[in-house]
Amino acid sequence: MYKGFGHTHWIIPDGYIPEKSSGELVSHESICVLNASSEEALLRFTIYFEDRDPIEDIPYVVPGRRTKHIRTSALVKDGQRIPAGVPYAIEVRSDIPVVVQYSRLDATQAANALMSVMAYPVK
Repeated sequence: MYKGFGHTHWIIPDGYIPEKSSGELVSHESICVLNASSEEALLRFTIYFEDRDPIEDIPYVVPGRRTKHIRTSALVKDGQRIPAGVPYAIEVRSDIPVVVQYSRLDATQAANALMSVMAYPVK
């Protein structure tokens, strides 16, 4: 058995899926999760917006001793998705400690930009 590390509560305050892409690459965002434990991690996402109620309790499972790159555009709850072109924030809760990183590929122009940051662990 491997013991996990990280935290069980994470915040990513700056989310934004660009509306357009140019060239062959598609603009997108990913939440990268490392689960170093032997146990699977049950994640629950809440998506906060500036002008509407949040999308709450979106479930996702990361198997033990695995990493997952979860596209934010793939997070769905009761038919609700994160719309492109709208600022939002992400709360990640896990039933066991995990490590969370956030990445955005902005392909809105020929000179693509890739941003990657660690999420903020809530203690």
